Amino acid sequence: MFRIGHGYDVHKLVEDRKLILGGVEIPYELGLLGHSDADVLAHAIMDAMLGALALGDIGHLFPDSDEHYKGADSMVLLEQVCRVCRSNGFTVGNIDATVIAQAPKLAPYIESMRERLAEVIGCEVSQISVKATTEEHLGFTGAGLGISAHAVALMNKF
Repeated sequence: MFRIGHGYDVHKLVEDRKLILGGVEIPYELGLLGHSDADVLAHAIMDAMLGALALGDIGHLFPDSDEHYKGADSMVLLEQVCRVCRSNGFTVGNIDATVIAQAPKLAPYIESMRERLAEVIGCEVSQISVKATTEEHLGFTGAGLGISAHAVALMNKF
């Protein structure tokens, strides 16, 4: 049995924050604003996994009203989502994700993101696809005001 879920996340770029995508710190003068580390890629992936199992979204599991999650490492949250999925009898078949950012250029970091995500999820790197694109200077991401990510997760019943 297979289940498919889609996730989306967006965060504003601001000064004095680290830019973390897929659990990898990217050197850049701006970072993403959020209650946790604001890793939009990890957040979209978690929402896709949870959505596939009709378990809500990360805001339900990790509410931003809970100070416990302030500044949280999204890789720790991803581990918790994986435990929830396993407790419901599912593992990741594959993840396909796209990060939308005008800057910085993400190509040099894609493999590191794939490796880090696979490590945390407990799957092969070949099961994780991460792509990056720009918005050709259109919209808020094209203007460099934020970064967004989409993810699709195929979850396998075990």
